[in-house]
Amino acid sequence: MATEPATNTPYDPEKVILYRRNRFQSRLPRGRLYTASHFWLDQEEPGLWRVGFTRFATRMLGDIVEQGFETKVGGTIKVGQTIGWVEGFKALTELYSVADGTFEGGNPELDGDPSLIDKDPYGQGWLYRVRGTPEPNSVAVEGYIGILDATIDKMLG
Repeated sequence: MATEPATNTPYDPEKVILYRRNRFQSRLPRGRLYTASHFWLDQEEPGLWRVGFTRFATRMLGDIVEQGFETKVGGTIKVGQTIGWVEGFKALTELYSVADGTFEGGNPELDGDPSLIDKDPYGQGWLYRVRGTPEPNSVAVEGYIGILDATIDKMLG
């Protein structure tokens, strides 16, 4: 078990990569897919994906105050299709599908506490499930680190 240098907090490097760039830092779970639009996908069983925002996305939105879905459970969805919305303190944004397939529903825990999206984006704060195929440009965590580096460099430039 390793510890984070700044906080001395333990973490398992087999399960998590520590990422730090400028003033942004995050623990990025291994074994998931990530998108350039700052979503993660975790395969729960063959073809069933749990989807959530990355820590970077939640930071850009600010504190989440409300969320909802326009797509009905069992509906067919396509990559890039608007399926719902999230309202943060800083912004209101549409939720887009990051997979082709069938919408399996939103996280019921968020109805009672949308702040879980901020508090635990890689765990209890997941957004929705989809049965299907992730967007073709999804990458492993190492590829997402490159996306984060480029995004932060562009913001700083």
